[in-house]
Parts: sequence; C-alpha cells; structure tokens
Amino acid sequence: MKPYELRELIRNEEFVKSTTGACNDFAQANLVILPKEYAFDFLLYTQRNHKACPVIDVLEAGQIESRLAKGSDIRTDIPLYYIYEDGQFVEEMTDITRIWQDDFVSFLLGCSFTFESALIKEGIPLRHIDENKNVAMYRTNIATEPAGQFSGPLVVSMRPVKNNQVERAKAITSRFPNMHGAPVHVGDPAVIGIEDISSPDYGEFVEVKEDETPVFWACGVTPQAAAVNTKIPRIITHAPGHMFVTDKKNEDFQ
Repeated sequence: MKPYELRELIRNEEFVKSTTGACNDFAQANLVILPKEYAFDFLLYTQRNHKACPVIDVLEAGQIESRLAKGSDIRTDIPLYYIYEDGQFVEEMTDITRIWQDDFVSFLLGCSFTFESALIKEGIPLRHIDENKNVAMYRTNIATEPAGQFSGPLVVSMRPVKNNQVERAKAITSRFPNMHGAPVHVGDPAVIGIEDISSPDYGEFVEVKEDETPVFWACGVTPQAAAVNTKIPRIITHAPGHMFVTDKKNEDFQ
C-alpha cells in the first residue's frame, strides 16, 4: 500500500488501529499540535531533548498539509488522536476537524518505526510486529531538560534483541539520529526506573526470552508525558503507536 492510500483509509475511518508495520518502507511521525502562543517553548523543548523529540516538519499556524506528505490533512490523517486540556487527558478522537483552531501549530517528530524497518531488513526480528502488537513504552526516571511549561520524564520504547545482536542493533539504529537514533539504555529496566517491565505505560508487552536483552530507545511519546505538566488550554497528540505516515522513504533519514 502507498502512503497516500493508507492516509485515505485513515481519513475515511476505515483504518483505526496502530500503524506498526504499515507502509514499512516509508517514514512515520509523532504529532504534537498546540496554540502558536506556546509553539516557541515547545520548539525549544524539542531542541533540548532532540533524541526523544527530533523535529522533521513544522506546520505553521493554521496549516494542515505537511511538506512530507502531498495532499495530507493533519486533522484527519492519523488513526487516533489524544486531546489534553489544562494538563489533563480528556478524550480521544479519530478526526479533530471540529476542534481545529486557526492558531494551531503542528510539529511532526521522527519515529522509531523507521529504524524498525532497517532492523528487520538486516536480520534482527521484532516480536511486537510478529505478534501484531503496539510496541511497549515506559515512563522512566530520566528527566528531560525543561523549557517554558514543558518538563517531564523521558519515555522509552522497548524491543527484545538477541544477546548476540545487541551491538548490531545499536549500530543500525545510530544511523537514524532524526528517528531517535541509538538506544538510551540496554539491560536492567530497574536502572531507568521501570519496576515492572511486563506492565508498560503505553502499548503492549512482549516477552523477553532468556537469550534476549531488553533494549530501550527514546520515544516520541515523551511530549505526552510533558503535556500533563502544563496548563496549556489544549494540546493534541497522536495516540501512542498511531502515527502520521509520510511520503518520505526511511532511507531519506539516514
């Protein structure tokens, strides 16, 4: 399926699920939408926390089409949106057209689904894709660098990797600095504040077998953890795992 075909299905609410494994050769993106008044502070937050929040496109106030996806509409082309108001999660929506504001600025952030494609192509299997699950994501005890109203913990995604493939996985993902790059932690989850790896804060858990090591990458859900610390009237994000699919090839971001 071509990205524009998938976006059309999403727009028509015929595809309302995680985009994990969809359009594998094409880059996907995390989303944060907020009023222009707060856009500079958020941009500063992304620059100070580039590994978790690598910006790949910014749609100016009121703009709905991304330069990365011809004919796209940021209000309808993500399977599921999360709505935060005054620091509280209030609802999820499949279409945000009715709450759209002309002063909304949209940020698209790099997504680890890009390096997942590279891992698979180079012989490193990913169990959550094999099991048709959303990747497991966790809040950590690692604080992000604050900016304005934005602060909070680093969120990470976890993938079990064969012990003898960990170094290759690190090298492969390091080629994609704008898609979270190399892991931020390898091994014992307790070191980064994850008490129970079987209970992710977002997504779905997959088993870590005896011959495997849990490997953790910075995650684009980090801004959602920051959103609950703000008093901004409204912030809109993608639901974890429900991404914006671009027309850009994964290789474009190496």
